[in-house]
Amino acid sequence: MTRMARSPRTPWERSNPRKRAGKATKHLTTAEKSAAKARAKRAGRHYPNMVDNMAIAAKKGTKSKTSGRKRAAKASGQRSPAKRSPARKSGNAARKPAARKTKPKEKDPRGGLTAAGRKAFAERDGAHLKPGVTKPMSQMTLQEMRRKGSWAVRFYGRDKLPPLVDADGQPTRHALSAHAWGEPVPRTVTAARRIAAKGERLLARYRRLKDRR
Repeated sequence: MTRMARSPRTPWERSNPRKRAGKATKHLTTAEKSAAKARAKRAGRHYPNMVDNMAIAAKKGTKSKTSGRKRAAKASGQRSPAKRSPARKSGNAARKPAARKTKPKEKDPRGGLTAAGRKAFAERDGAHLKPGVTKPMSQMTLQEMRRKGSWAVRFYGRDKLPPLVDADGQPTRHALSAHAWGEPVPRTVTAARRIAAKGERLLARYRRLKDRR
Protein backbone atom coordinates (compact mmCIF):
# COMPACT_ATOMS: atom_id res chain seq x y z
CA MET A 1 0.00 0.00 0.00
CA THR A 2 1.41 3.29 -1.13
CA ARG A 3 1.46 6.00 1.55
CA MET A 4 0.28 9.48 0.35
CA ALA A 5 2.65 12.36 0.95
CA ARG A 6 1.53 14.91 3.53
CA SER A 7 0.59 18.28 2.00
CA PRO A 8 2.61 21.20 3.41
CA ARG A 9 0.63 23.21 5.95
CA THR A 10 3.09 25.82 7.18
CA PRO A 11 3.49 28.96 5.02
CA TRP A 12 7.17 28.38 4.36
CA GLU A 13 6.41 24.88 3.07
CA ARG A 14 3.88 26.13 0.49
CA SER A 15 4.66 27.86 -2.78
CA ASN A 16 3.65 31.44 -3.39
CA PRO A 17 -0.02 31.38 -4.52
CA ARG A 18 0.43 34.58 -6.54
CA LYS A 19 3.22 32.95 -8.55
CA ARG A 20 1.01 29.90 -9.19
CA ALA A 21 -1.70 32.24 -10.45
CA GLY A 22 0.75 34.17 -12.62
CA LYS A 23 0.35 37.39 -10.66
CA ALA A 24 3.10 39.79 -9.62
CA THR A 25 4.23 39.70 -6.03
CA LYS A 26 3.11 42.72 -3.95
CA HIS A 27 5.32 44.13 -1.23
CA LEU A 28 4.21 45.71 2.02
CA THR A 29 4.07 49.48 2.20
CA THR A 30 6.11 51.43 4.72
CA ALA A 31 3.07 51.84 6.95
CA GLU A 32 2.26 48.12 6.74
CA LYS A 33 5.84 47.25 7.64
CA SER A 34 5.48 49.44 10.74
CA ALA A 35 2.26 47.61 11.60
CA ALA A 36 4.04 44.25 11.22
CA LYS A 37 6.81 45.42 13.53
CA ALA A 38 4.23 46.54 16.08
CA ARG A 39 2.49 43.14 15.86
CA ALA A 40 5.79 41.35 16.46
CA LYS A 41 6.59 43.61 19.40
CA ARG A 42 3.26 42.81 21.05
CA ALA A 43 4.07 39.10 20.65
CA GLY A 44 7.49 39.55 22.28
CA ARG A 45 9.54 39.32 19.10
CA HIS A 46 12.22 41.81 18.19
CA TYR A 47 11.59 41.56 14.46
CA PRO A 48 8.49 40.60 12.44
CA ASN A 49 8.49 37.14 10.93
CA MET A 50 6.62 35.73 7.97
CA VAL A 51 3.47 35.21 10.00
CA ASP A 52 3.40 38.89 10.99
CA ASN A 53 3.89 40.00 7.40
CA MET A 54 1.19 37.62 6.16
CA ALA A 55 -1.26 38.81 8.81
CA ILE A 56 -0.81 42.41 7.74
CA ALA A 57 -0.97 41.53 4.03
CA ALA A 58 -4.19 39.56 4.59
CA LYS A 59 -5.87 42.68 5.99
CA LYS A 60 -5.26 44.60 2.80
CA GLY A 61 -7.95 42.85 0.76
CA THR A 62 -9.39 45.18 -1.83
CA LYS A 63 -9.23 48.32 0.33
CA SER A 64 -7.23 51.35 -0.69
CA LYS A 65 -3.75 52.21 0.51
CA THR A 66 -5.23 54.93 2.66
CA SER A 67 -7.20 52.37 4.62
CA GLY A 68 -4.03 50.27 4.94
CA ARG A 69 -2.15 53.23 6.40
CA LYS A 70 -4.93 53.82 8.90
CA ARG A 71 -4.85 50.18 9.99
CA ALA A 72 -1.08 50.27 10.26
CA ALA A 73 -1.19 53.42 12.35
CA LYS A 74 -3.85 51.88 14.57
CA ALA A 75 -1.82 48.68 14.98
CA SER A 76 1.30 50.68 15.90
CA GLY A 77 -0.62 52.73 18.47
CA GLN A 78 -0.35 55.98 16.49
CA ARG A 79 -3.23 58.33 15.79
CA SER A 80 -4.13 58.67 12.17
CA PRO A 81 -4.34 62.24 10.88
CA ALA A 82 -7.86 63.60 10.90
CA LYS A 83 -9.42 63.98 7.51
CA ARG A 84 -10.20 67.57 6.72
CA SER A 85 -13.59 68.22 5.32
CA PRO A 86 -13.52 70.35 2.17
CA ALA A 87 -14.44 73.96 2.75
CA ARG A 88 -17.87 74.88 1.56
CA LYS A 89 -17.90 77.43 -1.19
CA SER A 90 -21.57 78.26 -1.12
CA GLY A 91 -22.44 81.90 -0.63
CA ASN A 92 -24.30 81.42 2.64
CA ALA A 93 -21.56 79.28 4.22
CA ALA A 94 -18.69 81.50 3.11
CA ARG A 95 -20.42 84.64 4.29
CA LYS A 96 -19.29 85.71 7.75
CA PRO A 97 -21.99 86.40 10.34
CA ALA A 98 -22.82 90.06 10.53
CA ALA A 99 -21.47 91.84 13.57
CA ARG A 100 -24.16 92.67 16.08
CA LYS A 101 -24.71 96.40 16.27
CA THR A 102 -24.52 97.84 19.75
CA LYS A 103 -26.74 100.73 20.68
CA PRO A 104 -24.66 103.84 21.41
CA LYS A 105 -24.77 105.06 24.98
CA GLU A 106 -27.02 108.06 25.52
CA LYS A 107 -25.68 108.91 28.98
CA ASP A 108 -22.07 109.81 29.54
CA PRO A 109 -20.83 107.77 32.53
CA ARG A 110 -18.87 110.84 33.68
CA GLY A 111 -22.00 112.98 33.64
CA GLY A 112 -24.46 114.54 31.22
CA LEU A 113 -25.50 113.22 27.81
CA THR A 114 -23.46 111.97 24.90
CA ALA A 115 -23.91 113.24 21.34
CA ALA A 116 -26.08 110.16 20.70
CA GLY A 117 -28.17 111.03 23.77
CA ARG A 118 -28.79 114.58 22.59
CA LYS A 119 -29.73 113.26 19.16
CA ALA A 120 -32.16 110.77 20.72
CA PHE A 121 -33.87 113.54 22.73
CA ALA A 122 -34.19 115.61 19.57
CA GLU A 123 -35.85 112.72 17.73
CA ARG A 124 -38.19 111.79 20.59
CA ASP A 125 -39.12 115.16 22.08
CA GLY A 126 -37.94 117.69 19.52
CA ALA A 127 -35.54 119.15 22.11
CA HIS A 128 -32.45 120.97 20.86
CA LEU A 129 -29.98 120.15 23.61
CA LYS A 130 -26.42 121.42 23.44
CA PRO A 131 -23.30 120.24 25.24
CA GLY A 132 -22.43 121.99 28.49
CA VAL A 133 -20.24 125.09 28.50
CA THR A 134 -16.79 124.30 29.88
CA LYS A 135 -14.93 127.47 28.82
CA PRO A 136 -13.45 129.93 31.31
CA MET A 137 -15.66 132.94 31.99
CA SER A 138 -13.30 135.26 30.07
CA GLN A 139 -13.83 133.23 26.87
CA MET A 140 -17.62 132.83 27.08
CA THR A 141 -20.05 134.56 24.80
CA LEU A 142 -23.13 136.24 26.26
CA GLN A 143 -25.31 133.29 25.35
CA GLU A 144 -22.86 130.84 26.95
CA MET A 145 -22.84 132.90 30.16
CA ARG A 146 -26.61 132.85 30.23
CA ARG A 147 -26.78 129.11 29.54
CA LYS A 148 -24.24 128.07 32.17
CA GLY A 149 -25.54 130.52 34.77
CA SER A 150 -29.10 129.31 34.24
CA TRP A 151 -28.03 125.68 34.53
CA ALA A 152 -26.00 126.22 37.72
CA VAL A 153 -28.83 128.06 39.51
CA ARG A 154 -31.48 125.63 38.27
CA PHE A 155 -29.53 122.51 39.31
CA TYR A 156 -27.82 123.52 42.54
CA GLY A 157 -29.64 126.66 43.67
CA ARG A 158 -33.02 125.10 44.42
CA ASP A 159 -34.29 125.05 47.98
CA LYS A 160 -34.20 121.27 48.37
CA LEU A 161 -31.42 119.49 46.51
CA PRO A 162 -31.77 115.92 45.22
CA PRO A 163 -29.30 113.39 46.68
CA LEU A 164 -25.75 114.06 45.59
CA VAL A 165 -24.38 110.60 46.56
CA ASP A 166 -25.98 107.16 46.58
CA ALA A 167 -25.99 104.46 49.26
CA ASP A 168 -22.47 103.40 48.23
CA GLY A 169 -21.12 106.92 48.48
CA GLN A 170 -20.88 107.36 44.71
CA PRO A 171 -22.06 110.57 42.96
CA THR A 172 -25.59 110.48 41.56
CA ARG A 173 -26.47 111.52 38.03
CA HIS A 174 -27.60 114.89 39.41
CA ALA A 175 -24.15 115.51 40.90
CA LEU A 176 -22.34 114.20 37.82
CA SER A 177 -24.03 116.84 35.68
CA ALA A 178 -21.43 119.29 36.98
CA HIS A 179 -18.72 117.42 35.08
CA ALA A 180 -20.48 118.01 31.77
CA TRP A 181 -20.31 121.77 32.51
CA GLY A 182 -16.67 121.82 33.51
CA GLU A 183 -17.30 122.05 37.25
CA PRO A 184 -16.09 119.75 40.06
CA VAL A 185 -18.64 117.08 40.95
CA PRO A 186 -20.25 118.12 44.26
CA ARG A 187 -20.64 115.57 47.04
CA THR A 188 -21.94 117.94 49.69
CA VAL A 189 -24.61 120.63 49.78
CA THR A 190 -21.93 123.27 50.41
CA ALA A 191 -20.07 122.30 47.21
CA ALA A 192 -23.33 122.39 45.25
CA ARG A 193 -24.15 125.85 46.58
CA ARG A 194 -20.77 127.14 45.41
CA ILE A 195 -21.65 126.13 41.86
CA ALA A 196 -25.03 127.87 42.20
CA ALA A 197 -23.31 131.05 43.43
CA LYS A 198 -20.99 130.97 40.42
CA GLY A 199 -24.05 130.67 38.22
CA GLU A 200 -25.58 133.76 39.80
CA ARG A 201 -22.39 135.70 39.08
CA LEU A 202 -22.48 134.57 35.47
CA LEU A 203 -26.07 135.72 35.07
CA ALA A 204 -25.26 139.08 36.64
CA ARG A 205 -22.30 139.52 34.29
CA TYR A 206 -24.48 138.52 31.36
CA ARG A 207 -27.07 141.19 32.24
CA ARG A 208 -24.45 143.93 32.66
CA LEU A 209 -22.80 143.20 29.34
CA LYS A 210 -26.13 142.90 27.58
CA ASP A 211 -27.27 146.33 28.88
CA ARG A 212 -24.10 147.96 27.53
CA ARG A 213 -24.96 146.96 24.00
